[in-house]
Amino acid sequence: MQIEIWSDVVCPWCYVGKRRLESALADFEHADEVEVVYRSFELDPSAPHHGHEKTLPQLARKYGRPEDEMRQMVASLVETGAEEGLELRLFDTVHTNTVDAHRLLHHALAVGGPAQQRALKEELLAAYFSRAEDVGDHDVLVAAARAAGLEEGPARAVLAGQAHAEEVAADVEQARAYGATGVPFFVVDRRYGISGAQPADVFAQVLRTAWTEAHPPLQVVGAGEAGEACGPDGCAL
Repeated sequence: MQIEIWSDVVCPWCYVGKRRLESALADFEHADEVEVVYRSFELDPSAPHHGHEKTLPQLARKYGRPEDEMRQMVASLVETGAEEGLELRLFDTVHTNTVDAHRLLHHALAVGGPAQQRALKEELLAAYFSRAEDVGDHDVLVAAARAAGLEEGPARAVLAGQAHAEEVAADVEQARAYGATGVPFFVVDRRYGISGAQPADVFAQVLRTAWTEAHPPLQVVGAGEAGEACGPDGCAL
């Protein structure tokens, strides 16, 4: 089974949704046979590449809300994150561009596969939300790459050019084709879409359904009826 996750590294609900999916997978008996791959989605492609402005006032302007009201909403989200074991420093994060982070995630997938990409994704989310670092800064990105087990030289080479930019754009187009207007957006086996950071039991239900459909039980014809066969006690004559 494959789960594709469209998300951004500056999206708090993506971090919450990641934890909720992980909770569902922890109780899923076939978790070892599930491949999780991250796809790119830029919440704000126009954001500055070296952000300095705090995210909260930028969001207040974007949605036309007073900063005090936005602060209350952010505080509520911080509490939700804490319930999932996450430290979300949402009052300290900066508004920054994420295209380079996405290109680096594609690099991790190409050289190390889904497991290394997931490790980098976790490092990037922790850098932005737990340490309030600027994930548009190449030094921050390289530090996350090293922590995820990637070599520094190739990572810096990716960031210095435009490697994997086409893959990032293709991911965004695929999200639009699926009808995703926001993230996180989860796609299971290209058959089931889950929009938003749903509760863990919703993920668990979809996992069970998708697995059963992909691995249907054998339908035995004539079960319970007498028929000629051999068994441990011999053959019917």
